[in-house]
Amino acid sequence: MAGIKSLAKDTAIYGLSSIVGRFLNWMLVPLYTIMFPVAEYGVVTFVYAVVALAMVVLTYGMETGFFRFANHERWSDPMEVYSTSLLSLTVSSTAFFTLICVFIEPVTRAMECEGHPSYVLIMALCVAIDAFTAIPFSYLRFGKRPMRFALLKLVNIGLNIGLNLFFILLCPLLLEHAPATVEWFYRPDFGIGYIFLANLLASAVTLVMILPELRGFRWRFNGKLWREMLRYSAPLLVLGVAGIMNQTVDKLMYPSLVSDPDEAMYGLGIYGANYKIGILLLVFLQAFRFAYEPFIFSRSKDAPEGRKRAYSDAMKYFVAFALLIFLGVMFFLDIIKYFISPRYFSGLKVVPIIMLGELFFGIFYNLSVWYKITDRTVWGMWFSLMGLAVTLILNIVLVPHIGYMGCAVAALCSYGVMMTASYVIGRAKYPIDYHLGHIGAFFGIAAILYGIGLYALPALGLGDIANGIIRLALLCSYVLVFCRIEHVHPSQLIPHRR
Repeated sequence: MAGIKSLAKDTAIYGLSSIVGRFLNWMLVPLYTIMFPVAEYGVVTFVYAVVALAMVVLTYGMETGFFRFANHERWSDPMEVYSTSLLSLTVSSTAFFTLICVFIEPVTRAMECEGHPSYVLIMALCVAIDAFTAIPFSYLRFGKRPMRFALLKLVNIGLNIGLNLFFILLCPLLLEHAPATVEWFYRPDFGIGYIFLANLLASAVTLVMILPELRGFRWRFNGKLWREMLRYSAPLLVLGVAGIMNQTVDKLMYPSLVSDPDEAMYGLGIYGANYKIGILLLVFLQAFRFAYEPFIFSRSKDAPEGRKRAYSDAMKYFVAFALLIFLGVMFFLDIIKYFISPRYFSGLKVVPIIMLGELFFGIFYNLSVWYKITDRTVWGMWFSLMGLAVTLILNIVLVPHIGYMGCAVAALCSYGVMMTASYVIGRAKYPIDYHLGHIGAFFGIAAILYGIGLYALPALGLGDIANGIIRLALLCSYVLVFCRIEHVHPSQLIPHRR
C-alpha cells in the first residue's frame, strides 16, 4: 500500500503541472475559437496532430528505454545511460530540423500551410527542442524530483499562455492605439502563426532553464548500451507511432475523406475544439503516466507477489478515479461547453465517446506493465498496430457517412480492441490478478448514475439549478459507494498536512 500511496502522491504532483497547465491551455480554446475562423482553427488542429506524431518519432522510445536501463542490473551507472540517451537525441533532433529546412516547400504543402513556410520552420524547431528535453524531464522523474519537473512545466505553460495573450489580444490593441510600440515586429497577417511562435519561445526558455540537468556529469557515449537501448526501444517507437496515430490519424485523414476542402477544415475545427472538452480525463491520464513508468520499474526488483499486487491496486484506483472525472464532465457539460464558442456546440455529441475511448486507453496503459518489465515490448507494438488498423478502417468507412462522429467512434473501438487484446494475452504471459469484481462494480455504478443524470433527470423538468444540485449529489454518492467497496473512510481521501 505504501507504493500505491507514493504513486498517488507523485501523480498528484505531476498532475499539478498537467492539470493547471492543461486547464490554462484549455482557456485558450475560447480565444482561438473566437479570434480565428473555424477553418483556420482546423489548420491549427491539423498542425498539432502532425507535431504530436513527430514528437513520438523523434524520441523513439528512449524515455522508457532510459527508465529500463537506468534500473537495469547490468548497467550500474545511470548517468552513463542518461548521457548516451542525451547524445542520441541531440544528433537525431538536429538532423530532423536540418531535413525540414532542406525540404521546406513540400513539407509546407503537406502541412496545409502553403504560403506560410515560417509556420513549419517554427514548429519544426519547437519539436526538435522538445524532443531533446524529453530525456532531462525523464531524468527528473527517475530521480523522483516531481516538484522540479512541475515547476519547469508550469513555467513553460505560463509563458506559452502569456505570449498567446500578448500576440493575439494585446498586440492588435497596441497596433490600433499606439502603433509605434509594436509595428516594428508585429504583423497582423501572420495570424495563427503567433500560436506557433508562442510555443517556440516557451520551449526555448524551458531549454535554458533545464541547463542544470545537463551539467555535473561526464558526457560519454556507450555504443553497446545505445544499441541495446535501441533494440529495447524500437518496438516502443512503433508502439508510440501507432498509439499517437490512433489519437491523430483521424485529424490527419479527415481533410482527404471529406470531398469539399472548405467543409473538411470546418468540420476538423469543430471536432478539434470539442476534443478539448475531454481535457480533464486526458490530464489525469498524462499525470498518471508520468508517475506510473518510474513506479513500475522501481517495483520490478520487489518480490513477484508484492509487485503484482501493487500493479493490480494501481489499475483499480485508476479506473475508479477516471470514472469519477468522466461523470463530472458529463454531468456539468452544459456549463463546461461555454469554454468554446457557441459556433462549435454542434460537435458536443462526440465528447462522451472521446472520453470513454481515453479511459480505455488508460486501462491499456496500465496493462502495458507486463510486456515492459519482461522486455517483451514487441507485444506493445503489435497491440498498437492492431488498434491503428481498426482506426484506419473505421475512419475510411464511417467519416464519409457521419463526418467527425466517425472519428470518435473509430477511436473508441480502437482503444477497446487494444485494451482487450493486451488483457487476454497478458493473462497468459504475465498473469496479474486484477480486481475485476471491483472494477466491474465501478463501471456498473457509473453507468447507472450516468443514465440517471443525463436521461432520467432531464425528463423530470426540474430546471437547471435543481439538476445541477442533484448531479452533484450523484457524484458524491459515487465517492461514498467507492469508499464502501474499498472500506475507506471518506476523510482518508483528503490529504492531511503532517
